[in-house]
Amino acid sequence: MSVDFPALPPAAILLLGALAVPFLRGRLLSVYLLALPLAGLVNLLGLQEGEFHRVSLFSYELIGARVDKLSLLFGYLFHVAAFLGLLFSLRSEDRLQQASALLYAGSAVGAVFAGDLITLFIYWEVLATSSVFLIWARRTRRANAAGVRYLVFQVGSGVILLAGILLRSADQPSGVLRFEVMQLDSLATALIFLAIGIKCAFPLLHSWLTDAYPEATWGGTVFLSAFTTKVAVYALARAFPGVELMGVKILLYIGALMTAFPIFYAVIENDLRRVLGYSMINQLGFMVVGIGLGTEMSINGAVSHAFNDVLFKGVLFMSMGAVLYRTGTINGSDLGGLYKSMPITATFCIVGAASISAFPLFSGFVSKSMVMTAVLHEGHDFIWLVLLFASAGVFHHAGIKIPFFAFFAHDSGIRCKEAPRTMLWAMGIGAAFCIFNGSYPWILYSQLPFPVDYEPYTSGHVISQLQILAFSALAFCWLKLSGLYPPELHSVNLDVDWTYRKALPGAARWLARTGGGLYATGRAAALRGSGVLLRNLRGHYEPPGLLGDPWPVGGTAVAAALLLALYLAVLFF
Repeated sequence: MSVDFPALPPAAILLLGALAVPFLRGRLLSVYLLALPLAGLVNLLGLQEGEFHRVSLFSYELIGARVDKLSLLFGYLFHVAAFLGLLFSLRSEDRLQQASALLYAGSAVGAVFAGDLITLFIYWEVLATSSVFLIWARRTRRANAAGVRYLVFQVGSGVILLAGILLRSADQPSGVLRFEVMQLDSLATALIFLAIGIKCAFPLLHSWLTDAYPEATWGGTVFLSAFTTKVAVYALARAFPGVELMGVKILLYIGALMTAFPIFYAVIENDLRRVLGYSMINQLGFMVVGIGLGTEMSINGAVSHAFNDVLFKGVLFMSMGAVLYRTGTINGSDLGGLYKSMPITATFCIVGAASISAFPLFSGFVSKSMVMTAVLHEGHDFIWLVLLFASAGVFHHAGIKIPFFAFFAHDSGIRCKEAPRTMLWAMGIGAAFCIFNGSYPWILYSQLPFPVDYEPYTSGHVISQLQILAFSALAFCWLKLSGLYPPELHSVNLDVDWTYRKALPGAARWLARTGGGLYATGRAAALRGSGVLLRNLRGHYEPPGLLGDPWPVGGTAVAAALLLALYLAVLFF
């Protein structure tokens, strides 16, 4: 084994810095936590494009840092997100959660700089195992169960990724298993694609996000919203831009579905952080569409929208985290009127809502429109219409519903303090980024992977977007005033996770009962039949012992395995 480390690895400061967190206290710990992402960001600013930190391991060569414009942009983003998340969570005294957040952010940075699939897998698994503690840190029964289900999905994604890597390595027994553009032409690449799809919350694989994120701590959800899915977006942009399956650009249709279906769930959801979870899937859909189209403009749009999404979704999750911190509840039915107690938090929430809704002069306007324009230019009219519907829908459920039910609507009578100062600073910095990127998008555009030849602020584009927003607002008002808008209720909405949380365990219990009854009936019949046969042959019958006749060894092993699987399914789900 030989090692070549000419400079500090991009993820080293965050990963190694987490080791000292358990030993620090008070103000020193706060300063230390905030200094780590800033130091990591400075380290990135000194990197040159190229491949560094190569390690020869057995017959393979690992590339710890592949630096180009795509990886650098996500590296900058993740350090900014880590700083804001740590600043927002400074009031938490849970050092395990703080150390986990640093490991989580560091593994995300390591993943986007990975130059080979083996290095990617290592960070992929650290990303999964470190993030689950942000859910368990809430220390409730629901959080513990949601964390287990989250871990099953995330570790499952890693196992599938490893299987794909092993199959790919069979064709290349030495050298570098490069993390590069692939085609869906083999089982290996299909498995890698599926592993990324799980982390990207593809349809039917998305329920871990809306299940686990709302159960995390008030600060943990801010971190969760920034890293896992954006690492998956980066991986898609790196490995599968414009990928085709049987001549069809499959990511176009996966992404379009992702933009549309969460809207219906978000409108009827009462938990406002779960609303934002569905909204996240909606925004991921725009990114997946841009990557699936595969043109320079669409990939630029997807990457810039990922950058903006981390910031405006972070502001929204922070505002809801502050509400949860001060009131102890996050259900829309229990809130309302908080603008009287938390006016600054309400203002920052409105900035985040305007950004995700793509209002002109806010960040979502300059990135989402690039994806839609690219789709229209390439002649995918149906996909464009779906994105248009999704754009109106996101304003309906995230742009209006979140601030309206949390801070306005009816007066719930809750009176509390404004959010703590560190939370306000974190929300304020994030909101400033949202306005700055929306007003001066050319700075963000200059960091994108490809040269940008796009002008967002044309009169036609501004007018058409304002029309969409106006009609969406009118629809919300009409539905609300007419009483047709779904009321905020203490209820459970059935999503695909119902199949493995309720339906499958119920079916397993029914099969166990039915199978046990069938076995008892069959065994009794067999014993009666054997008794008749013995009497005929020997003239007498000897009944079985207290526990019956001995089972065959093979049957006993199979039964034990089935009972263990049934027990684990009932226990976890």
